[in-house]
Amino acid sequence: MIHSSAIIHSDAKISNKVEIGPYCVIGSGVKIDENTKIHSHVNIIGNTTIGKNNEIFPFVSIGTDPQDLKYQGETNSIIIGDDNKFREYVNINPGTTAGGAITRLGNNNLLMVYCHVAHDCNLANNIVLANNVQVGGHVTIEDNAIIGGSCAIHQFSRIGQLAMVGGMTGVLSDVIPFGLSLGNRNNLVGLNLIGLRRAKISNDNIKLLQKFYDIVFTNKNFRSNIDNLEKNMKENKYIKTIIDFINTDKKRPISLPANIK
Repeated sequence: MIHSSAIIHSDAKISNKVEIGPYCVIGSGVKIDENTKIHSHVNIIGNTTIGKNNEIFPFVSIGTDPQDLKYQGETNSIIIGDDNKFREYVNINPGTTAGGAITRLGNNNLLMVYCHVAHDCNLANNIVLANNVQVGGHVTIEDNAIIGGSCAIHQFSRIGQLAMVGGMTGVLSDVIPFGLSLGNRNNLVGLNLIGLRRAKISNDNIKLLQKFYDIVFTNKNFRSNIDNLEKNMKENKYIKTIIDFINTDKKRPISLPANIK
């Protein structure tokens, strides 16, 4: 069902099972799959592909030019998966040539009111961005991460899987998988124990993760501390996930506990 006041470009490819509300604008090149519901006053333009069963609330804007002074109108795109929910005033920009020209969002994500996702970001699945989270360009957020309200995430930062960032945190350094990070400028304060339990990770694995954390982040020589870990600890799949994260993509520093020496 498409409201009579909606403006749909003739080149847009819209499934006949999509609902589009009043005063929406859907531009050329947009593709929207079945059972997606678009409320009123939504603007979707550019090479934007949206999957199935998404819900997009009023005044969302998807596909306007990247907020990057280097952008010169080159071809770019946004790819969005299935079962996402974008609340009022969410803004998502496409990529730039410096980041592969694609902004990606996976499945089953919730972006609350006033969230911004900048160019060349890669958001995976089952992520929650609370109200007014500002995600800078080239940011990666992995599966099941939760970002508290009014956080600002610096460009090129990474948030690991099942990590949690506390509200009103300025994220300037990468947050390890399963980590809990917060502060005026983010510091690691422990593991996301609630998230680990909700994910049904066993108590034995949680205890081993805690032991890993206590050993590795006892001082700033965390990379050496990792090298000196026992082999059986390094081989645990959850610990290996953290080690692989630390050893990959060093554009931003790793978030560490405050006041360690």
